[in-house]
Amino acid sequence: MNLADLIDRNATFTPDKPALCFEDMVWDYAFLARRIEALARAMRSQLGVHRGDRVAVLALNRPDYLALLYACARLGAMLVPLNWRLVPPEQLFILRDAGVKVLFVAADFATVVPALADGLPQARIVALDDTAGFNSLLDAGSNDGREPQIDFTAPLLIVYTSGTTGLPKGAMLTQQAVFCNGVMSHHMHAMTPDDHVLTVLPFFHVGGLNIQTTPALQLGATVTMHGRFDPGATLAAIASVRPTLTVLVPATIEALRRHPAWTVTDLSCLRAMTTGSSIVPQELIDVFAGRSVPVLQVYGATETGPIAIYTRLGGDLTRPGSTGLPGLLCEVRIVDANDNDVPANVPGEILICGDNVLTEYWGNEAATADALRHGWYRTGDIAQRDADGYVSILERKRNLIISGGENVYPAEIERVFYRHPAVSEAAVIGVPDPRWQEVPLAFVVLLAGATTTTEELHLHLAAHLAPFKRPRNIVITPELPRNALGKVQHFRLREMWRASAA
Repeated sequence: MNLADLIDRNATFTPDKPALCFEDMVWDYAFLARRIEALARAMRSQLGVHRGDRVAVLALNRPDYLALLYACARLGAMLVPLNWRLVPPEQLFILRDAGVKVLFVAADFATVVPALADGLPQARIVALDDTAGFNSLLDAGSNDGREPQIDFTAPLLIVYTSGTTGLPKGAMLTQQAVFCNGVMSHHMHAMTPDDHVLTVLPFFHVGGLNIQTTPALQLGATVTMHGRFDPGATLAAIASVRPTLTVLVPATIEALRRHPAWTVTDLSCLRAMTTGSSIVPQELIDVFAGRSVPVLQVYGATETGPIAIYTRLGGDLTRPGSTGLPGLLCEVRIVDANDNDVPANVPGEILICGDNVLTEYWGNEAATADALRHGWYRTGDIAQRDADGYVSILERKRNLIISGGENVYPAEIERVFYRHPAVSEAAVIGVPDPRWQEVPLAFVVLLAGATTTTEELHLHLAAHLAPFKRPRNIVITPELPRNALGKVQHFRLREMWRASAA
């Protein structure tokens, strides 16, 4: 049995029930099952996709995005969701690193296709919005669209996340990992087939894909999706569609709060709003809790699918700062520097073990060995438990910046700075921002005798980095503060920033 079989089973039980709603389109479970089968047949017979092949998708949220996921599950192939906020060189690195065989691209991104095609001469590129061509591809499919002996142990997703070295790593998640996330989501949300999920976060993040969307389809519930987040459209959907569940990150909560329709939108349909992605300020939790909507918190990472620790609907939501208890299907340890479990109320690193955890970083043995030890994923995040086992996150991964729900690693930005001929050194920190919670700030030292401007440096970054990764401000400084071992003292940089902002 594979994940696509769950859609088939739901189509048998409730064929006419809406599965996916998007703009003016409604796919019931029977249609979704047929679409998955047609895509799998076409991918296998027309595009040569078989067990273990990688299939990428560059698109905003849309029904065929999910059909591709389940078609890959049927074939034993792996889906590589591309972050559409990245620039073409960043996307090309991922596509080449994954060895993608087929790339599906939506019309919104047609302008980048020539650059991607030039860099991927061996890959087949398929236009999702070429209705005639896409339908002809589906109609031409033959055989049953199945590979033999595909089950939950088969890899399904390779989701790229930036690493501390600045190079993206592909976290490989099995079908079992997605299934386990679904079970924990059902437990977390007390989800039933009668629920209606509103998905506004992007599918290229496991949060948008696996916190509520795939769990809802696994259970036979209904999902309404938006192509991308828009605060007005989200509030309008809550008022008209009347969803029961949704997931938001701090930046999107803030955008809703600032929208003129916020105070007049009826939120009574929501059984819960789920949030996470970063340490969530109590002020933003109160935005929904103050309107009588229970707020659930979830902690995890791309590498955990992402659900690992959560508060549960109907459970104890009265512990400020707590992100909840270890999930139903995973284990959590909090350890000291010697990997000894620490007692209650003592900080330590979070380790996670379970079928929801990645099996490896694609083609990266060193990174895999560093992150996975004896089956435990080392998050690098610092937390503590109270006497009842409730976990509070104290610090995030070293130097990680979470801006608008996106992970930004300073090392990646610094690596691009070093390509500039005038730059000798660079260091990036995160600073608070009222809209995005946090944004990058860069300190740059120039080579002796070299000259440049912050405007030129901004243009240099724009050619290599997605907008959300680019520092809002660049400070050219004579030197970087260092300790006796020569390491940059990031806390001193933060002190410098606070002094200048005062």
